[in-house]
Amino acid sequence: MPKIKSIHWKILKKVFEDYGCSYKRKKGAHYILTHPGAKRAIVISEYYEIDIDIIKNNIRTVGMTRDEYFELLKRN
Repeated sequence: MPKIKSIHWKILKKVFEDYGCSYKRKKGAHYILTHPGAKRAIVISEYYEIDIDIIKNNIRTVGMTRDEYFELLKRN
């Protein structure tokens, strides 16, 4: 299985929207997304590259598997 690598915030936002997250609001340089099964909101900052730990944490929050993440990443 490939390693999770840092990616641009626009690609990450698109991956989570394709998974079912919906845009709630934007505050400063942070996009707030919600997911029906998540206990808390997903926050994606407008950084050129999003850190691996942030990506993994957001994946866990929405209940996405690594396989689903890489499949959605291929589409974008």
